[in-house]
Amino acid sequence: MIWRELVEEAEARLAAAGVADPNVSARWIGRQATGTDGAEWLDVAEQPATTRQVVSFDRMIERRCQGEPLQYVVGRWGFRTLDLFVDSRVLIPRPETETVAERAIAELDRVQSGRPDPVVVDLGTGSGAIGLAVAAERPGTEVWLTDLSADALAVASANLAGLGRHGGSVRVAEGHWFEALPETLAGTVGVVVSNPPYVSSSAELEPQVAAWEPELALLAERGGTADLVTLIEQAPAWLTERGALVLEMAPDQVDAMAARAAAGFSEVETVDDLAGRARAIVARYPHR
Repeated sequence: MIWRELVEEAEARLAAAGVADPNVSARWIGRQATGTDGAEWLDVAEQPATTRQVVSFDRMIERRCQGEPLQYVVGRWGFRTLDLFVDSRVLIPRPETETVAERAIAELDRVQSGRPDPVVVDLGTGSGAIGLAVAAERPGTEVWLTDLSADALAVASANLAGLGRHGGSVRVAEGHWFEALPETLAGTVGVVVSNPPYVSSSAELEPQVAAWEPELALLAERGGTADLVTLIEQAPAWLTERGALVLEMAPDQVDAMAARAAAGFSEVETVDDLAGRARAIVARYPHR
């Protein structure tokens, strides 16, 4: 069979299994099975599939039919300029986090105008998305990727290896929030950025999220704010005088966390995501 026919059959299988947007999943999986991207797929679509390709394609389609997220099935997902390896050890990179990475880079540029070579720390890095976006878009910046999960750091390290020469100034450290960092960094960090767990531990997650994504990276005590509060309270000791904390959270947490940050920082700004919802805070100039 040619690939176009295989993808059409797969769409029908996915639709029968109740998968949303089955055409999107079938084409993504077809591209993954053939090793093609974008316009390359149009050249392959009318070509016959090899036996090995069909076996790989069918396995991925079956995984998707079982409800596994598309990102985990194809094993990769785009984040800003990056093509990241992802699996169930880490959260799936989401568009709202791209906004957080953008603000972290903007804060780096601001801090760098008054202090050469500032350090950026991505706490709870998961796949490494935010920190590696900084490293890729601002080459030479010293970036630290930390996570409590050794499994997550294995994924981040794989993505770091894929960054090539831009990864030369990136460090990886295991540990709980700031405990992962060497004490010599205290007071020297230009930007601390994090997408921490911020879903209430008592919340009912969407079935696909609950079944596949790591709870450690999603759930937090105190209505989802426990880790947010820890980061807000501990960040000032690690930041330079001009430094900034960039912190992702749920829209209904932004006002309360901005008010809490105002006690430890001279300037606090809220940030909307691409859908226009409050999604993050930027806290600048830590009090000593």
